[in-house]
Amino acid sequence: MIKQGFAAFALLVAFYGWTAGAAEPLPSNIAAAAADPARAAQASADAQRHGPEILAFAGVTTGAKVVDLIPGGGYWTQLFAPSVGPSGHVYAVWPAEYVKVDGDEVGPYAKVAGKYPNVSVLEQPGAQLAAPEKVDLIFTAQNYHDYLDKFMGPIDPMVLNKAAFAALKPGGTYLIIDHVAQAGSGARDTDTLHRIDPAIVKTQVTAVGFQFVGESKLLANAADDHAKKVFDPSIRGKTDQFIYKFRKPG
Repeated sequence: MIKQGFAAFALLVAFYGWTAGAAEPLPSNIAAAAADPARAAQASADAQRHGPEILAFAGVTTGAKVVDLIPGGGYWTQLFAPSVGPSGHVYAVWPAEYVKVDGDEVGPYAKVAGKYPNVSVLEQPGAQLAAPEKVDLIFTAQNYHDYLDKFMGPIDPMVLNKAAFAALKPGGTYLIIDHVAQAGSGARDTDTLHRIDPAIVKTQVTAVGFQFVGESKLLANAADDHAKKVFDPSIRGKTDQFIYKFRKPG
């Protein structure tokens, strides 16, 4: 029975990784969040950013506790907050080092967070990622590569990933989205092109005990040659991005 259960799980992971991007029905909590009038201004970005589908891939459920790490303009928070509902909670975490460089994001984000009573904003040292309670999901989009750069310390990825591991409940999910760098480049391009080799991310995260359980191709773009800065007008908003899902053993 255990072997059969594991095989079924493996098939499920393969299914989600393979069919990401297909028009699969969304879970009801995520579908309702996507239609929430409070995020009407952000909804137009769904076709490009695939937020609702990515929440489904992450397995966000009603009542979940979520860390939205470096929440930016609030696109993801405005999906997480209604998806987890009043019994859930979203902890928006701003690393202090990041705020020193991009502090202009914090004020506008606070206005977004203020719409939701189940969102708390936390500022803390980047190497001390934590929440007031154990969480079900730690999510970061296009920011993992920043932790390796000078303005962030830089922070040893082992320290960041160990902190994420400790902050999660057993069985919790660590989901990382970032811009793809050239294969074999490691962390070479994090500060110049704002990209990172997916292979090094997988190595760093699994080294602290996480299990890699799947990926989604929702943000893949074969036309991106991985050689341009992500802010280059020819590729901005269309970069090839990986979506990696890791699990803390439970």
